[in-house]
Amino acid sequence: MHRWSQLFIPTLREAPADAEVASHKLLLRAGYIRQLGSGIYSYLFLGNRSVNKIVAIVREEMDKVGQEFLLPALNPREVWEESGRWAVMGENMFRLKDRKGADLCLGMTHEEVMTSIARNELRSYKQLPQIWYQIQTKFRDEPRPKSGLLRVRQFIMKDAYSFDIDEAGLDESYNKHDKAYRTIFKRCGLDFIAVEADSGAMGGSASQEFMVYTDAGEDLIASSASGYAANLEKATSRLEAIEDLAPTGDGLPELVHTPNQRTIEEVGTFLSVKPQYQIKTMAYIAELPKADHAKLGKTRPVVVFLRGDHSLNEAKLGAISGGELRPMTPEEIVEVFKAPAGYLGPIGVEPAPHPKKPGTLVILDKALEGRTNLIAGANKEEYHLRNMTPMRDFKPTLVADVRNILEGEGCPIDGSPLRLGKAVEIGHIFKLGYKYSKSMGASVLNRDGKEVTPIMGSYGIGIERILTSAIESSAAANGGSAYALHPAIAPFQVVVTITNVRGRQSAGCRRTGSR
Repeated sequence: MHRWSQLFIPTLREAPADAEVASHKLLLRAGYIRQLGSGIYSYLFLGNRSVNKIVAIVREEMDKVGQEFLLPALNPREVWEESGRWAVMGENMFRLKDRKGADLCLGMTHEEVMTSIARNELRSYKQLPQIWYQIQTKFRDEPRPKSGLLRVRQFIMKDAYSFDIDEAGLDESYNKHDKAYRTIFKRCGLDFIAVEADSGAMGGSASQEFMVYTDAGEDLIASSASGYAANLEKATSRLEAIEDLAPTGDGLPELVHTPNQRTIEEVGTFLSVKPQYQIKTMAYIAELPKADHAKLGKTRPVVVFLRGDHSLNEAKLGAISGGELRPMTPEEIVEVFKAPAGYLGPIGVEPAPHPKKPGTLVILDKALEGRTNLIAGANKEEYHLRNMTPMRDFKPTLVADVRNILEGEGCPIDGSPLRLGKAVEIGHIFKLGYKYSKSMGASVLNRDGKEVTPIMGSYGIGIERILTSAIESSAAANGGSAYALHPAIAPFQVVVTITNVRGRQSAGCRRTGSR
């Protein structure tokens, strides 16, 4: 039991001017947190009690499926270089040198460290499966810290890692985490949704995010009445059929003079055609990981053809290209297209014969598959082409979905309208596959005495994100000015208080989810 009069709970009448989202304002006003620096927060008495309650729930459920470790936050450069992520993480990673000049970093995640333990200690299939987890502080040099605890440079994370002998074992470990996560979030009182997600820098074959809808979120989620749900980086949709333009002349590509008409809008107005009848050309350079340098080189051109009214999803494109993307320079554009920007198109671009073969990676978005008589740049200054038909007039390296879906498009399951909404990610589970175990040389002997590489999974939960998501959801239901946490994660479940201060003759007892 605590006496309120003896506790340190420094409340504020008004939130600081730079506090934008509800959770940030309310956590400051209620005395849960105080800011030390940009993206760096201290957890005061009430905040620490809630965090500890969340940690206890996470630990209790994770102990049912795995074993708890505690790994160093300070990591040597070498272990990150083995996986190839020392370079990939770029400026997001906090880097430092010790007094001898050796390179170190502050851990953003611990796939490398866990894999190094597995590599050194696991010898036989008899030791598998293994699920190891920790609850620990992580660090990220966030370029734009904002929204209170939602985008910070230091945060608490539960991260877990599984090692299995085969894909069937990975499926089982993945499903165990899926079940554990759902239990954790329900116990914390969250109304969440599980969605298909992009694996990003983590890599792997499949991943799923657990999200909470809130206007404070920075992710966009597509969902429908059918139960379909996916992050915008992974979402697909059904498009309504479009009746193509009638061919002109003999129906073959026809040059059209389009002086000073460069953009989709300008060309559309000039030729009196809507954007959906045009091909949009986008040109990138992919900076490839070191493992691909021998086969593909350090960089490769990536050219994408989209429907004129669609936008590119760079996460989808990045997963296909396998590298960090940047726009082509004017010089690189001329080298690939033999034409200046503004009149770019597919004719004359030499595509790589296969995504894993050298050359320009040319991608046709699936929305253009089967279309005919489109308008495209002619790779000739001040000219475009009519009657462009993909696969007849040009062939890409591959056809793939690389566009952003739009609200109202048909759900891929049953065609029902898709809804787009902002959400906060509270957890993420990945099927990593062999990315880390193979690159770092982890192996065990199978039943036949043959050396094989264990297959991995990775599973994370943002501890503070559970707290902030709960506050955001409650605040939204209370007009943004108040909140009530679920008793399981509230600092106190019961507050006994005087209701008649003047007379001091009666007292009330109330259950509380906030201070």
